[in-house]
Amino acid sequence: MGASGADDGEGDVLLEFLRLGATVKVTAIDPRSLVEVSIVGPSSAGEAALRRVAIDKLRYVLKRQGKE
Repeated sequence: MGASGADDGEGDVLLEFLRLGATVKVTAIDPRSLVEVSIVGPSSAGEAALRRVAIDKLRYVLKRQGKE
């Protein structure tokens, strides 16, 4: 797993997937504000579910910071 880009419906999000044994660390970055968040989940959850959680967390943080 590696880095990829995604369109969250409101713009681009940079995503990085790093497998650590039975878990995957997903880092989501907003390229405009450079806000970065990370989540860790089971590798059995699948890429789509982990991607969704990471993007949702990034949206939450951007909203709290008033950058969305």
